[in-house]
Amino acid sequence: MSRESLRQTFGEDAELYDRVRPSYPPELFDDLAGIVGDRPRVLELGPGTGQATSAMVGRGWPVTAVELSPDLAGVLKRRLPGVEVVVADFDTLDLPARTFDLVIAATAFHWLDPATRVQRCVDVLRPGGALAVVSTHHVAGGSEQFFADVQSCYERFTDDAATDGLPTADDVPKDPEGFEQTGLFGSLEFRRYVWDVDYSAAKYLELLSSYSGHRALTIERRDGLYGCISALIEAAGGSITKRYLNQLSVGISLNQPLA
Repeated sequence: MSRESLRQTFGEDAELYDRVRPSYPPELFDDLAGIVGDRPRVLELGPGTGQATSAMVGRGWPVTAVELSPDLAGVLKRRLPGVEVVVADFDTLDLPARTFDLVIAATAFHWLDPATRVQRCVDVLRPGGALAVVSTHHVAGGSEQFFADVQSCYERFTDDAATDGLPTADDVPKDPEGFEQTGLFGSLEFRRYVWDVDYSAAKYLELLSSYSGHRALTIERRDGLYGCISALIEAAGGSITKRYLNQLSVGISLNQPLA
């Protein structure tokens, strides 16, 4: 399926998405605050149901959130009524130039048009404003034998080819968005956060059901895949541990003051 089709899947079950999607380490926002300063005016792209938004609102940051899915936006409005939520596609949305101190996308930047996303973000930043991207990676660690064995389930029930295993956190490129090559930033900051989450079989299958690739499977394939995965988790003792890497990439804009 295309990027456009896959990114439409997240709103199919907004309550599930809200219930199972992980948040982010508090120290990530501590570090971000140290970079962008006190109470920046924030534009958040692809907030989902507020996994990152709530941390910024808790700091008193005024947030405008642009969310593609009306259903995800509805949950976000209910959870965080003080947030201005715009239901729109950022790729085509007309926003006033040089309005925000911080543009942030948490596990959503890769869904934007790669040909225009960085420049469009920079265009709405005030002089010296920051573009922050949080990327999320599943890395080696936790229940390593389970994640090696589960590849056989994906080979049976999906078109995914077997992988050579999960990368270590250190193997993930420092600058996954290619900020250094854009020439649009005066300075760059990169930070990493590694953490583990435990899942029962039921909770892990719920998490998978919030992923676009799993939602795009036929019911028959998904049921077969989930049965295979559930059996492996039960054989491993009834729970597994997944290791996450969150990367924070921050670019300070070279925007010059308006004449």
